[in-house]
Amino acid sequence: MKLYRVILPVSDIEEATVFYRKLLNIEGKRVSTGRHYFDCDGTILACFDPKADGDNYEAQPNPDYIYISVANLEEIFEKVCQWNTALVKATIKVQPWGEKSFYMKDPYGNPICFVDEKTVFRGLNN
Repeated sequence: MKLYRVILPVSDIEEATVFYRKLLNIEGKRVSTGRHYFDCDGTILACFDPKADGDNYEAQPNPDYIYISVANLEEIFEKVCQWNTALVKATIKVQPWGEKSFYMKDPYGNPICFVDEKTVFRGLNN
């Protein structure tokens, strides 16, 4: 079994595409009028705008955090702080389980946690 796609509901696919291109530093690919996919090492981070895709409902943010491991945690933290400090929910810190991370919300209310890849804790045979 393999997790291969995570949906990020957004209310403006064009703005979301620009935001995530800059944040993730990857181009991604538009796969429909309301979906833009970013390949994050084999798992697709899918920005999905239901209205732009022809669905008859508004995007609602995910209720809980998704976690993304990165090699450049401090760089991403600084980038997000320069864009809009209101997006950042806390400074970089080491969690009790050993992960070095920071929490934020994207402009659409989706909670995201960026974790230093060297400190990822899976809770299983880590």
